[in-house]
This record gives sequence, C-alpha cells and structure tokens, in this order.
Amino acid sequence: MLYDKDTIYIIGDAQASVNNPITQQYNAFFIGLVVDTTSHKIVDAGCSSTIPLTSDFVRSIFIGHNMLLLDVVSEEIRRRYHGSSQKALVVAYKDAQKKYKLALNGREELGFQSSGTV
Repeated sequence: MLYDKDTIYIIGDAQASVNNPITQQYNAFFIGLVVDTTSHKIVDAGCSSTIPLTSDFVRSIFIGHNMLLLDVVSEEIRRRYHGSSQKALVVAYKDAQKKYKLALNGREELGFQSSGTV
C-alpha cells in the first residue's frame, strides 16, 4: 500500500505482562500507526502480535479515528479488545499520541502546515 505525502508513521510502545506471549517474543508491545497530518485520521495500523488475527483486529479499532482523541480510542479498546495486552495497547496508543504531537510540532517548525491544533 502506498501512503499519501501528508501521512507520517508513528510507533508507540509499552510493556506487556511477563507471561504474555508477545513479551516473550518481542520483549515489549508495539503499535505502528500511519496518520494523515491534515485530518489527524489514522489511515493504517498494526501491532506486535503472535497471531495475525490480533493485528488485523487492532487495525480495525484504530483506522478512521482521530489521533488527537485519546479517550475515544481508549474506550473502544476497553470495549472491544479483551486480550491480555489490553492495558499495553492503551499505553502504547498514549505513547504514540505523544510522539505524534511532537512530530506535528516539528513539522510546523519546518514550515509544513497542519489544519488542526495540537
């Protein structure tokens, strides 16, 4: 898949529980998000997972959401995702959101325009 020039890629990470298979395989939990900086919409997503279905399901939770709205996405994670990495997924999203805001500020300092406020 090709991404528009207004998109950026952000990684969020968190520690999952020690007995979680993701921790045993990757030592941490990661989500990758492709975000359109003009609308702040998440256009693609993936995560470290041991089962491909998990990454596909997590993708369905994130796509279409506004990257700046933490509570909406966190609530959807709590409502829909009942895997052992639920808390890690929320923490990783918070980390990605923080990095996204920093990236937006950096783009604005370089002269790129963003339609929203941070």
